[in-house]
Amino acid sequence: MSTIKLVKEAILALKDRTGSSVHAINKWIDENKETAVKKHVMRAALKKGVEDGVLVMNKASYKLSAEAKKKSKTVTKPKKKAAPAAKKKATAPKKKTAPKKKTSTKKK
Repeated sequence: MSTIKLVKEAILALKDRTGSSVHAINKWIDENKETAVKKHVMRAALKKGVEDGVLVMNKASYKLSAEAKKKSKTVTKPKKKAAPAAKKKATAPKKKTAPKKKTSTKKK
């Protein structure tokens, strides 16, 4: 998976109003995707994202641009297919229970 896709996914998952720091993005990727992204690769991906207009830099944090948010919402909501009807299993016939024995009273 490309680094910019991982970054987008991390920023969406973190939901920080002011943007997510590089450290927070790296931490999320390590925990959830179980892959490590090297610093120089991350820096290059973030720089390219800002140049392409996918990301917006806010001080030392990054946010998704308004256009990227619109695209991600339309892409992540595929139409749901109708769930197939659940097949009902034929119930096994119940076994007849043996008649209860009457308890006899002891004679004194």
